[in-house]
Amino acid sequence: MKFSSNQLKLISEIVSSHQDLLIEQRESAECLVWTQDNAVYLIVKQAAWELGFIDQDAECIALAWLMHTSDINHLNPSYWPNDPKLFGLSLRHGKLNFAACRHDLGLYVVAPDAQWVKKLAQAGVKTIQLRFKSTQADLIEKEIVDSISACLNEDISLFINDHWQLAIKHQAYGIHLGQEDLVNADLDLIRKSSCRLGISSHGYAEMINADQYSPSYIAIGAVYPTTLKQMQTAAQGIGRLRQYAKLLEAYPLVGIGGISEDRIHDVLQTGVGSVALVRAVINSLDYVSAIKNLQDHF
Repeated sequence: MKFSSNQLKLISEIVSSHQDLLIEQRESAECLVWTQDNAVYLIVKQAAWELGFIDQDAECIALAWLMHTSDINHLNPSYWPNDPKLFGLSLRHGKLNFAACRHDLGLYVVAPDAQWVKKLAQAGVKTIQLRFKSTQADLIEKEIVDSISACLNEDISLFINDHWQLAIKHQAYGIHLGQEDLVNADLDLIRKSSCRLGISSHGYAEMINADQYSPSYIAIGAVYPTTLKQMQTAAQGIGRLRQYAKLLEAYPLVGIGGISEDRIHDVLQTGVGSVALVRAVINSLDYVSAIKNLQDHF
């Protein structure tokens, strides 16, 4: 894409005005797909790409900005779109409205197995996700049953990662799915079961996609670099999380990815009501004390 000197100046000014959104760009400019010929769209999409947004997210930003103004003479480089209507967000008014959960889910700990779920419940953690990895169906079901049992007599929101059929079968409080899992999951069945549904997102395009399902909550990440799972996109950072939280304030929001105790305050200041952690608790030498210290931030 070729730009005039004036257009290049506007691109540079947009990038300079939004350095808090800048992250590493992993895509080649050749990956960009241009769907409009309007100058505002072209300028904003290029600037978004230079700020490190992947093509699908840069497209969302450019189209939202274009909805705000289509006249290049009124393009304000310091502006950033944060009105949900500009992104076409339904904000929980879709056909699939899942059972509600607390708006502020607080400290949210991801547990590797049922034993950890039980320890977290006994230590006072109120929001837990079981993320048990195995290829053995009987073992997976046992871990889910034991985890649900550990939370039966407690005021605990337990979400089962991935295994939605078993979560429904054993009447779990909730289910957490990644974007790739939404295609094969029977979302209508999940809704009818009264299970809460949480959906992961990693940028504008995935947030917009998650919103179409009107889930119980939306998780946003990775906020910081994490080694726990391979991420296709770079860590989003606090600046982006703040913008995402403005767009999705109608939802309970969970910040996730690489968050340690010394980062919780900054994450909560963005407007999310919950922070998900793994290593800060699971790898702690004294997990009970770690939990108490973490809960003090909420």
